[in-house]
This record gives sequence, C-alpha cells and structure tokens, in this order.
Amino acid sequence: MTLPAGYLRQHLIDPELCGRCNGCEEACTRKAITHDYRNYAVDVERCDQRMDCIRACSTGAIDNWRIVPAAGAYPVEKQLEWVELPPPIPLAAEAESQAVQDALGQAGRRPHPPKSAPRPEINLHTPKNPGTAVVAENRALTDPTDDSEVRHVVLDFDGLNFPLLEGQSVGVIPPGYDAHGHRPHVRLYSVASAREGELPGTRRVALTVKRVLQDHAGRSARGICSNYLCDLPPGSRVSVTGPVGESFLMPDDPGTTLLMICTGTGIAPMRGMIQRRHRLAPSQGGPVTLFYGGRTPGELPYLHELQALPHGLVDLHLAYSRVAGSPRQYVQDVLRERSSLVTNLILRDRCYIYICGLTAMERGVHEALADILRPADADWNQLVPQLLSEGRLHMEVY
Repeated sequence: MTLPAGYLRQHLIDPELCGRCNGCEEACTRKAITHDYRNYAVDVERCDQRMDCIRACSTGAIDNWRIVPAAGAYPVEKQLEWVELPPPIPLAAEAESQAVQDALGQAGRRPHPPKSAPRPEINLHTPKNPGTAVVAENRALTDPTDDSEVRHVVLDFDGLNFPLLEGQSVGVIPPGYDAHGHRPHVRLYSVASAREGELPGTRRVALTVKRVLQDHAGRSARGICSNYLCDLPPGSRVSVTGPVGESFLMPDDPGTTLLMICTGTGIAPMRGMIQRRHRLAPSQGGPVTLFYGGRTPGELPYLHELQALPHGLVDLHLAYSRVAGSPRQYVQDVLRERSSLVTNLILRDRCYIYICGLTAMERGVHEALADILRPADADWNQLVPQLLSEGRLHMEVY
C-alpha cells in the first residue's frame, strides 16, 4: 500500500511489553535491531520490514508501528531512552487516508492462533501496575550440574484476575535495581500447566525455570530473574505481569492432532497442552506426538512424568546429545529417523505444529523438516506461510 509522499511506516518495539529474550535481534536478517541495558530499538535505515522478527516475539512488543514524516523518524538513540511508546504523531490532513490505515493494519502479519482456540486475555497487569502471586512450591526437576539446574516453581494466583491458557506466558519482575539504578526488566516464563491450574480447580500455575549460571559463550553469568525465582521459598510474594501471548495456543477442536518439537525448558508450554489433553475425554482430543531433546535423561525436565502418562496419550521420541558411550543425537536427527511419521502428521489438515526451545535448534529443525517433506513432493518453505495463516504452525525460541 502506497503512503502519501513524505511519510513512512516505522517499526518500533514497545519497551513495556518487551521480554528481552533477544529473539527479535537474532531473527532480524538485516541487523536492524539493537539493544542496550534499557531497551531494544529498530534502526529505520536498516529495517526492510521483512517481518523475520515477528515470529520470534511472544509478547507482542515487536508488533508496533507508527506512520511518521520521513524526516521525523525516531532514531535508535531516542528509542533506547523510552520507558513507553510515544503516542502517534499528529499527521497532516493528507496523511489521514485509507492508505495510512491499511498500511498500519497490515503491518504486523503475526502468526494466527488456532481457529478453535479460546480468545486469550492479555496484559491485564503491566510493569506499571503489576499483580502479586505467591510461591506455593519450588522443587528441583533435573539432576544438578555445574552449569545447569531446572526447577518447578508453582505460583498461586488466588485473588488475582489472571486467566491463563496453555501456551501463554507470565512476566516476572525481580526486585531491586540494576547497576544503572533502573528496575530490572520483566522476564517471561511459559506456563507449564493447563488452564484449569496445576491441580484442577486451583489458581496455581507452574513455571519451568532454568537457573542461568553461564551466558551463551560459556562465560560465568548469573541470570537476575532465574536465580531470584530458583531461590524463592514457598510463601514468597512475586510481582507478575501479563498474561502474555495471543497465538501460541492449542486448538479446542476435538480430533486435532498435535506435533510438538522442543528442547530443554521448551517443554513448558508442551506440558500444559499435554496436561489439558490428559484431562479431556478421549473423544475430545486427538493424539499428541512429542520430539524432545536434551543432553542427558537426567537433564530433561518432566521426563519421568511424561513416561508415566497413560499408554497412547503421547507418542514420545527422545534425543540425547551427551550420553556416554552413545552417539550424539539431536532432536532434528530423530525427526529424520521418523520421517514417515512426521510427513504423515504435517500433511494432515488437522495437525498443529509447535516448536519451542533455544534459538540454535530452530534452524536445524527447519532444515530437517524441509528434507523430510521433499520426497513427498512437499516444500516446507512454501508450507510455512500457509501453516502460519491457518494457525497450524507455532514457534517460540529464546
């Protein structure tokens, strides 16, 4: 859609919603996104609005746009100072056209939720007006190692208006101030419980929290929020924001099948969906196929729980990359080994695909799916836009 002369559509990031997962910056092929200790920002000179970053954001922070005079676009330096998005710039009369409205309306092209998914409620609580939850449980999920610990942290939302659906996230605000005198940013955690609660009829919701002790380069670094949550005893009060997430939702349509691909703590939203299917009558939910990878069995959160599920509820396929005496195997390798199964699932009209884990695994999974579908004369790269528009493909990487 052509804008009036002298105007452009500028892509911006909402600092109030940003979870600082860095997914958008890693996904941007134009290197247009940058950040400092405060905010993430988009360089208007580099951004080609290809939308690679849209799917990488689970909060909606990335999906913000302004029609601005070309000479008055917001520079990166200004964006990094924001604590909230500025209001729309008053435009000259010639810019108040249908072209402008259409350009804004078609800017985001975010993934669609499943058609049968309930309508989620989002952002009822913000960093300016957070809610309070109480820690009900905090226990180890995995064997401790020098660089890893994953814990099952259950928050009680009793008395707080905080409705959650499987696949949504909770924002957590750790206390205190950083070295620059600013409050820490919100960190997002996918809920690992079904909509009815960790136990049916309760307001308790599980988070799967990995204690961060190293950065991606292997250097010593303690994650602010992960260590805060992992150390909280039951009874502690936690400032929360959200709910967050509008598209990474499960279908309620009976008979749909779910194909899940995840690594490590990426199991969290999958657990919530599996828990939901477990509680439904068999006629209300179709089969679930889960490809799940990690370094060792002892480092896979909820492995024993998954293996104890009723026979036939989940078709479980595991990949281990650090088991002594065994070859390294990643989740994409197991996908290739089960290529006939994967092909049959993806090409079903009622199959919904969920991918969740570290950003590093996403490329390998996409390459594997492309290779798997090629003998069936199906092009994965061409299928992706169709699956996204139908609400059948959902990716969340961090």
